[in-house]
Amino acid sequence: MIRILFVCHGNICRSPMAEFIMKDLVRKRGLEARFEIASAATSDEEIGNPVYPPVRALLHARGLSCAGKTAWRIRAADYGNYDLFIGMDGANRRNMQRLFGGDPQGKVSLLLDYTGHPRDVADPWYTRDFREAEADIDRGCAALLEYLTEQEHRN
Repeated sequence: MIRILFVCHGNICRSPMAEFIMKDLVRKRGLEARFEIASAATSDEEIGNPVYPPVRALLHARGLSCAGKTAWRIRAADYGNYDLFIGMDGANRRNMQRLFGGDPQGKVSLLLDYTGHPRDVADPWYTRDFREAEADIDRGCAALLEYLTEQEHRN
């Protein structure tokens, strides 16, 4: 089983969007038994809060429910609980590496690193462009799933 934790600053916009989009991609390919997918924050700011309403609306429009999802903060002990930590931007990566005391097993990356155009997923909390974030997360999740299935076939 491949355990993936998507991570952003507050766990109310980008990382839950990635969590539910990735779960949907995996479900559509019949691969649910091979993945455990979750999301978390690097900060305490939104702990316990639900997914932000514009993100809930985007997911709902896709037929996806995020009911019951609330923000939680990643801990150092989580390093042993997941195979991949997928951040949305460079600050997320730095915060995770600081929390984990580095990345000795090479588990930390950014979502768009798996695409042909690596860069940050802009935070729609600040940009207010939730559709751009959704498009980047779509591309990133599709590329990540492709990468993981290719790796699985090589091994």
